[in-house]
Amino acid sequence: MTLLQIVAADSLGNAAAQESVSVLDLLSKGGWTMIPILLLSIVAVYIFVERLLTLQRASKLPKTFIDQIKKMVLDGDIQGAKALCIQVNSPTAKMIEKGISRLGSSLKNIEASIENVGRIEIYKLEKNLNVLATISGAAPMLGFFGTVLGMIQAFMAIAQEEGSVSPKLLSSGIYEAMVTTAAGLFVGIIAYIGYNYLITRVQKVIHRMEYNSIEFVDLLQEPNK
Repeated sequence: MTLLQIVAADSLGNAAAQESVSVLDLLSKGGWTMIPILLLSIVAVYIFVERLLTLQRASKLPKTFIDQIKKMVLDGDIQGAKALCIQVNSPTAKMIEKGISRLGSSLKNIEASIENVGRIEIYKLEKNLNVLATISGAAPMLGFFGTVLGMIQAFMAIAQEEGSVSPKLLSSGIYEAMVTTAAGLFVGIIAYIGYNYLITRVQKVIHRMEYNSIEFVDLLQEPNK
């Protein structure tokens, strides 16, 4: 019984290894257009992971941050409020810090300073997302281009055959040409999903930035009420 289990496990392991090799062999038949598709997939994964980590850091804001800032400003502890903003080091904190540094000037100038910092932080949050969107469209196009090249080569090979063309030659040329389309579509779909997910995360961070900046401006108007 033990011997049978060992033999069965070996058989399963060998089958899995053969399947993995077959996939790699299939991808290698895609030709040189698989190289840019592979590079695009690496860039897409890098941008997605890097942006995801950046957005996670940007969205981290202590729940009591605004309440602490409000208390410090009302108590006249301006330096303490600035130090807290620097310590938190998030897009919202940077906007609030800029607003605190403009205390004493008109409310319009304070709002303009906060908005300017907000634009800069939004630009940082959206950095390289346009590249990810470009990859989601370019990868399938590269795949189709590789397929067209493969089909041309397949038909050229068929045209050079003398006599009857074997079904094996015809089918192998076509399926090898379709590999680049499948690879390009796969990379494009993954990049498109990643782009939309990151855009959603960015919009949530921007909404929170706007909400907290409005709350801070309202705080500055309270003494005048």
